[in-house]
Amino acid sequence: MPNADVRGRFVPYVLGAGLLALALGAAVFTLYAVLLRERFLGFAATTIVTLPLGLMLRGRGRSGAEPSRREALVAVLVSWLLLPTLSAAPYVIDGGMSVLNAVFESMSGFTTTGATVLTDFSTFGKALFMWRASSQWVGGIGILVLFIAVFPQLAIAGRQLFFTEAPGPTEERLTPRLRNTAVAVLSVYSALTLACAIGYRLAGMSSYDAVAHALTTLAAGGFSPNGLSFAGFQSSGMEWVAILFMFFAGANFALLYRAATGRPRDLLRDAELRTYTLILLTASGVLTLLLVGRYSSLDAIRHSLFQVASIVTSTGYASADFALWSLPAQMLLVILMFVGGCAGSASGGVKVMRWLVLAKGTSRELIHALHPRAVLPVRVGARTVPEEVVRAVAAFLTLYIGLFAVTTLVLVMLGADFVVAFTAAISCLGNVGPGLESIGPMASFADLHPISRGLLTFVMYAGRLEVVTVFVVFTPGWWRSPHRRTSVPRSSSRREDAASSMRRAAS
Repeated sequence: MPNADVRGRFVPYVLGAGLLALALGAAVFTLYAVLLRERFLGFAATTIVTLPLGLMLRGRGRSGAEPSRREALVAVLVSWLLLPTLSAAPYVIDGGMSVLNAVFESMSGFTTTGATVLTDFSTFGKALFMWRASSQWVGGIGILVLFIAVFPQLAIAGRQLFFTEAPGPTEERLTPRLRNTAVAVLSVYSALTLACAIGYRLAGMSSYDAVAHALTTLAAGGFSPNGLSFAGFQSSGMEWVAILFMFFAGANFALLYRAATGRPRDLLRDAELRTYTLILLTASGVLTLLLVGRYSSLDAIRHSLFQVASIVTSTGYASADFALWSLPAQMLLVILMFVGGCAGSASGGVKVMRWLVLAKGTSRELIHALHPRAVLPVRVGARTVPEEVVRAVAAFLTLYIGLFAVTTLVLVMLGADFVVAFTAAISCLGNVGPGLESIGPMASFADLHPISRGLLTFVMYAGRLEVVTVFVVFTPGWWRSPHRRTSVPRSSSRREDAASSMRRAAS
């Protein structure tokens, strides 16, 4: 059994707060559906179930003192399972989905993946589509930010929770108190969402579509009420607006906050943002060359910028059916699924910062092969990356590639074509959304084996929580008492001290 701190009162308090927030949201959507004269029983049922459950858990819980790391992990892991599962009820009751498909759709929303099992878009009303879009907006930055903004009692435990939840390998602080940090990030997120909605409206979208797409654009989610995504609008203006705000969605919100509060030069100094921008422009240039024969020059540039931004930021929108493009163009997009946006952004994937750390670390090891005694710290821009972060990046990538490979293998064993299995695995793990062939941008995941859909639901969950957060539960140390310490042999310590002395002498 887990230690007593896991069974403490902090975890039920956080879960209760989350359920109360879900109950409030479902109640609002119940009224919205009634006003639209659409089906509302699913929203009402969600409210009826989650409200008393949330009150009960919050009553038994307590924010109290700073939670342990283990409690913070449990709170995040369980909330990201519980809330998407309960949020699936409207899809079952009002949308006519099976339970498995509804949980898949809901998890895809909260994890901002954008993969869908919806085949007939006429079965959903406006309220249900907006519920779907809202789930991505909430999941974009993380439910935790809303918790800190809405429930001030969680501010005491904020630092550990935000570190667990915040996407990407960064511990950057904007303000001294984490509650203020969360509010700062949420203000940037909300302001950009509003600006995006206005941009879509000016480009010709209806008010409803503008809001629905703005929610999923800044979340880097990709859900659309239109079954053909942006290709269904046939509007270059809308696509240019999407390109701009997808770029913002993949950028570090902390950096955007600093730029908005009087430090715009930080944008130019940030190594990750420069690399992120370079990747987008370079990949778009290559893709443009591959598409010139299919489209006019201007259309090729627009489709390239749109699709590269969509894939790199893990948004998953489509301005065209790229599953019909040439093989080199499709291969380029699949490679970009492994990239991800910046650390501290709404995007999924590996993140540019991790690739930078990996590249710098690999370069250092190559130099060490020639100069074994050289002491070379890993630097990204002007910052020195601690060794524990380098090791953590290596561990993350090992687990990430391992889970991707195992998922691909299982999907093939369950009857999926290799291309479908390969792209489904990386798309769900990187929270991108569409794949190729039968799961392309104009298709859905509905035809996959039920076990495959269940597996991909877990993969989306693991990818959104950065993989390591999920798999730490499966380590023996998780079930061992945290008070037990592993002793280090003195001889080993002396060897490490001697090695450190030699490195200092060599430097």
